[in-house]
Amino acid sequence: MSNLTDMEIFARVVSAGSMSAAGREMGLSPAVVSKRIRRLEDKLGTRLLQRTTRQIAMTESGQGFYERVIAILASVEEAEAFVARGSAQARGTLKVAAPTSFGRMHIAPYLGKFLDANPDLSVNLDLEDSFVDIVGDGYDLAIRIAELSDSSLVARRLAPIHRILCASPEYLARHGEPSSIEDLVENHICLAAANQDPWRLMGPNGPENVRTLAPVRTNSSEVVRECLIAGVGVALRSTWDIGPELREGKLKIILPTYRASKDVGLHAVYPSRRFLPAKVRVFIDFLAQLYGHAPYWDEGLDDWLALPESTRAEA
Repeated sequence: MSNLTDMEIFARVVSAGSMSAAGREMGLSPAVVSKRIRRLEDKLGTRLLQRTTRQIAMTESGQGFYERVIAILASVEEAEAFVARGSAQARGTLKVAAPTSFGRMHIAPYLGKFLDANPDLSVNLDLEDSFVDIVGDGYDLAIRIAELSDSSLVARRLAPIHRILCASPEYLARHGEPSSIEDLVENHICLAAANQDPWRLMGPNGPENVRTLAPVRTNSSEVVRECLIAGVGVALRSTWDIGPELREGKLKIILPTYRASKDVGLHAVYPSRRFLPAKVRVFIDFLAQLYGHAPYWDEGLDDWLALPESTRAEA
């Protein structure tokens, strides 16, 4: 059987990106780290890492080994916590990835409450809008707003996501309110970030794709949000992003019978493991309780979110 510490060193090298960085984190010299990796490879009879002067990369065997090693290390951490406290107490560092705007608006403000309830935990929250490699990048879980396809990962739906077409009263005063999708496409400025084009909508006549054309092009969803509020054009936005503006009248829903797919939801996604670490479980449970089937950001929007009977079944 391979030495557990050698496995820890291997996992740390992969997550840190280099042997020298892993050595600094673990208080070991690069020479010792390199020696332990070689010893592990000799024991296994295969190369785990491809080394160059600038970086390391996992071999195919290394990738498969790494996925299993981090599961083993997580189980060991849970076993230690069980012995130390007599229960599977959540402790250690929780590494989470989340979308930028959502993480800033709906995760960060509640971390204090979560940490107060879990004093043996610390949280490493990384915000980015692209999907991270949860296993390869060493994350415990990721928060994703998506229509999830089949994968080797496990997902728990935390809340529904409602995305609606909207514009500011100032924009509508200048350009009028669109009466149809055709009117919207032909006569209005449609704002979207690069990865949100086209809009995939569901309406009275079924699904429709809308190509967006605007004088502002950006890769930032937050830029689209600010342009929307400033009256530049129409946008497809989630209610978690613009709920206050809708309630305050700074934005108005248009073409209310058109929505984005109801299959898009807020999910916690994590590696498929037989034993879910307590630190992951308590964080997912915390978010599920915080958001729920009727999340707080939709408060006061029930009338606006209710679809007419003619479109409810199709959407």
